[in-house]
Amino acid sequence: MKKIYVVGIGPGNEIFMTNEAKTAIQDSDVIVGYDLYVELIKELVSGKTVESTPMKKEVDRCKIALEYALKGQTVSMVCSGDAGVYGMAGIMIEVAQENPEVEIQVVSGITAACSSAAVLGAPLIHDFAIVSLSDLLTPWEKIEKRLRLASDADFVICLYNPSSKKRHDYLKKACEQMLLFKSPDTKCGYVKNIGREGQSYTLCTLQELKDKEVDMFTTVIVGNSQTKVVNGKLVTPRGYHL
Repeated sequence: MKKIYVVGIGPGNEIFMTNEAKTAIQDSDVIVGYDLYVELIKELVSGKTVESTPMKKEVDRCKIALEYALKGQTVSMVCSGDAGVYGMAGIMIEVAQENPEVEIQVVSGITAACSSAAVLGAPLIHDFAIVSLSDLLTPWEKIEKRLRLASDADFVICLYNPSSKKRHDYLKKACEQMLLFKSPDTKCGYVKNIGREGQSYTLCTLQELKDKEVDMFTTVIVGNSQTKVVNGKLVTPRGYHL
């Protein structure tokens, strides 16, 4: 059988990984992934062929996985969070499009929006949008437009990839766009190193968030006009009469 699993391993700690993800990895002969994510599951992949690449080598990773699959080996392409949410599922399917004999099975995982929301409380109970602040593949002007429109529609907004060494001021720029439509007192929160050593979280207002320092391992949630803090937990009411 020529098969590639595209596996979302969740935020990092094995306890957040689904049984389906573990089974796919166990059933695979070859594991392919980004260096860090392969390291996070090193105990699960002991004894298997492991191929890892650094960041920005996503296409190369998929080609490596396809080569192994075409040789008849079962492969797991692993990525953090959910394979279909800013993950490797789409690109893997595209890379393998000329090889329909290779079965691609997407294995879902816990994306950062869900895992960070659980740490913060219940901020995603109502409608929400997820926006990545990485402009490697999406023009910044388009990202700004999405932020403005989602803010104008009063969505809760979850921000992925909020900052990096080269994009140190992107969270501040994003907050400035959201502040055009959201109140400075809008309740927000962010979680660092979700499910990993050093996990921490912070609650703040949108005005305060603008000047916070975060990194690529941080997920940010900006509330809507109804979001509030209840006993230290961030909550977005859905409208139930209590």
